[in-house]
Order: sequence, then structure tokens, then C-alpha cells
Amino acid sequence: MTRSIETTRVASAFFLSGAAALVYQVAWQRLLFVIVGVDTESVTIVVSTFMLGLGLGAVLGGWLADGSPRRILLAFCAFEAGIAAFGLVSVDLMLSTSVLFAGLPRGLAAALSFALLVLPTVCMGATLPMLVAHAYQTSRNIGVSTGTLYFINTLGAALGTLAMGWFLLYWLDLREAVRVAAGLNLLASAVIGVGLIGRPA
Repeated sequence: MTRSIETTRVASAFFLSGAAALVYQVAWQRLLFVIVGVDTESVTIVVSTFMLGLGLGAVLGGWLADGSPRRILLAFCAFEAGIAAFGLVSVDLMLSTSVLFAGLPRGLAAALSFALLVLPTVCMGATLPMLVAHAYQTSRNIGVSTGTLYFINTLGAALGTLAMGWFLLYWLDLREAVRVAAGLNLLASAVIGVGLIGRPA
């Protein structure tokens, strides 16, 4: 890929990734609220689960970017595909484990919530530092790389939130909405992956 085409592909993929992430977050929060309950403690459990997973993912993404700088985009494709794979089974997984939450103390409910969502949230959190490291290889400006990618991802997240609130939940059920998000992840992976075909490892 030429630099301009590669930059466009990366921006487009990260936009799609941000949109998918917020569709998942809204859907998974609704499911966990049904399972755990809706009160201040339950909201704290769900939000903290997401934040902890994203934080751990950021550490992992940075480590991967430092260890394999020439395979960052390939790793991004793999992580997006992994998020999609989890997304496709997530609704059934959460519903099937709902019986385990019955009567659990808040601490154990929080631990189980984290166990359910640790894999996809870590993958989500890893994508930003990986792409920042890749963008820095081109711009050599960490502030521009981080700011631009964070803006693009946030824009996608805002669109995902709006789409979920105004359209997806109106026309689709949660399982179908999550499938749309999984499709966005796969599209993001494909947008980058197509550009890697024939590229030296």
C-alpha cells in the first residue's frame, strides 16, 4: 500500500471499530443489567468491567507494538476478527450463564462480569496503541498520531451510539444488533487485510 492509501485504510478501519465497540457496549450493558439488576452498584460493575478490560488491552497493545512493529496491522486484523467471533456468541453466552449470577454477592458478580467480557474488551483496548505505534512510524509525531486516531475512533463510537439508540434497537433485537457490530469488526479487519496481501512480512 502507498502511504496515503494505507492511512485511509487505517482511519476507515478504526472508525468502523469504534462504531462496533459502542454497539457492543450498549448491548452487553443491557444484557448484564437484566442479569445483575439496574441500580448504582450494578451500573458501576458493568462500567468498571469495560474500563478494566480496555485498560489491560492498552497495555497488551503497547507491548505487542513494541515487540512486533512490522506486524502491527496484522495483529489489528486478528484482534478485530477475534472481537467479531466473540460478538457472534456473546448474547447466547451471557443468557446461558445468567443463572450463575443468582444470589451472588456484588464482588463475585463483578468478577463474573469481568470474566465474561475480559477477552473482547482487552482486544478492543489493544487496538489504539497498536495503530498509534503504526501511525508514528509514518508521521514521527506521537501527539498527531494519538490525537488523530483517537478522534477518528471517537467519531465512530459516537455514530455507533446514535445508530444503536435511534435505529438498531428500533428495528432489531439485541442479538441482531450485535451481529451488525460483528460485521463492522470483520469489515474493519478486511479493509486492512486486503492491503496486506502480497506485502512482505
